[in-house]
Amino acid sequence: MFHAILERAIDMEGMQLDIELLDVQELNQRLDSGTLDLSKASCYAAARMLDRYEICPAGAALGFGVGPLLLARSDAPPLDANARVLCPGALTTAGLLFRHLYPAATRIENVVFSEIMPALENGSADYGVVIHEGRFTYAQQGLTLISDLGQLWGSEFQVPLPLGCIVASRELPIEVRERFARLVKRSILYAHEHRSETLHTMQRYAQELSEPVIWAHVDLYVNEWSLDLGDDGRRALDVFMALAQGDRYPVQA
Repeated sequence: MFHAILERAIDMEGMQLDIELLDVQELNQRLDSGTLDLSKASCYAAARMLDRYEICPAGAALGFGVGPLLLARSDAPPLDANARVLCPGALTTAGLLFRHLYPAATRIENVVFSEIMPALENGSADYGVVIHEGRFTYAQQGLTLISDLGQLWGSEFQVPLPLGCIVASRELPIEVRERFARLVKRSILYAHEHRSETLHTMQRYAQELSEPVIWAHVDLYVNEWSLDLGDDGRRALDVFMALAQGDRYPVQA
């Protein structure tokens, strides 16, 4: 979604962006500290910061069947209060979903998402909530699928699952926020028209370098709602925000 912006391959409308590429939880924390003007964010983080940030109409990741996966090591104990569960950050949508769907599992530790599957493989954790490319590779690593949290969400709420979105500081002028939303949409359209050109950029930053896995990831998460939330996307966000704003988990954990 951001290749054309990173490479200045589209009309930037005069915008000068100081771009940082960070882990999702680090982005969430930086937003919470107020040090970013525009950023990708977990929808859960965005829900907790709506007084300071607004959600852009372009650049979101939501859909049916796109949710995080709950995985286990092969000899995992029962999923109860004693099981050690790894989540990819207290402010992530994945963390909120797990807490909502599995309230009995309270021994949660938050780590960088890329550390979760290795910890399950080496037996240092019992369960893990996996995001990004991990949904396509976990079986090759001998891990067991317990549930697709996105499917459970869809069964309960009957709306697409909002995972991530672009947020803009409310301190920015409205014109700047609107201009940036146009850039994001233009960048996504450019990527659709120049798919092969974007591959090198994605491989430069992806955890999983396999070309089939990268394209499977793109085709799943970059969809019609990424170009524009539309009525269905906004309805899904409303449902998600109500759940998120009722959550009392200490995000510093």
